Amino acid sequence: MIAKIVKGSSFKGVVNYILDKEKDAKILVCDGLFAEDKDTIAMSFEAQSRMNPKVTKPVGHISLAFSKEDEHRLTDRVMAGIALEYLNEMGITDTQILIVRHFDKEHPHVHIAFNRIANNGRTISDRNERIRSARICKELTKKYNLYFASGKERVKQHRLKEPDKTKYGLYNILKSEVSRCGNWRQLAANLEKQGVDVRFKYKGKSGEVQGIVFTMNGYSFSGSKIDRRFSYSKINAALDNNRRNERQGIISSPHREEQSMFPIEPKGNDDLYSGSIGLFIPDNVDGQAEENRFEEELKRRNKKKKQRKIRF
Repeated sequence: MIAKIVKGSSFKGVVNYILDKEKDAKILVCDGLFAEDKDTIAMSFEAQSRMNPKVTKPVGHISLAFSKEDEHRLTDRVMAGIALEYLNEMGITDTQILIVRHFDKEHPHVHIAFNRIANNGRTISDRNERIRSARICKELTKKYNLYFASGKERVKQHRLKEPDKTKYGLYNILKSEVSRCGNWRQLAANLEKQGVDVRFKYKGKSGEVQGIVFTMNGYSFSGSKIDRRFSYSKINAALDNNRRNERQGIISSPHREEQSMFPIEPKGNDDLYSGSIGLFIPDNVDGQAEENRFEEELKRRNKKKKQRKIRF
């Protein structure tokens, strides 16, 4: 649940927008207003705002957006109830209110128009309203067990341009693949099928891996720059956890790939080297032994490849 708050000076403008037929608008709550049509609603708002002419922006407009994941639960009654609870927590009470649901977007959302001039002529406080609003949205999302999307999931990816478009594409791929793979060999093979190259970052001349880089569509990003959960250490921990769960029968074993990728052990003083794809097909070994061989092969390989430019 996300709220956007706007203040304005034209009640006619906000009412016309909220009740636009092209948005398939549906009135959920109309309190303190003469609701014969758009004009009478706007006139009702304007009449009360004249009780305090010093306020130049008496129009309050809030949009409450919910995740598409909750669409099946968000009936008109439920959305109206959550919207009213939000207004009450925000201190927007004892005033004229119009709550309208729109059906023009894929996600459920409502628009709220309210008079910042209360029924007693006083101005409804907007002090720290954005901070308070963010806190209340989180509380209501938790209270009603609504879907809470991460920052990246809220991004409208179809509007992105490069290199951000590729970065978010990598985020989606990694989110899917890391959760279902049990070792690096398997993960690297699955990523390769989707056009993603995996490279490892080493610490000095040692064979110790200290980072990972993913390349797709000619753009490269370190794992942690895509998302914190995709740093080398966190992916490694996630794969270990998947493997443990697999042994315990909690998750089914994914199909084993025949190809695997191995990072090249560094030479010289450079601390960033490209990985390469090689064949490694152990026979009759369990998942842990196979992973151990992968790690050993990682450290043995000495073939140096041309280093690519990395974006951090």
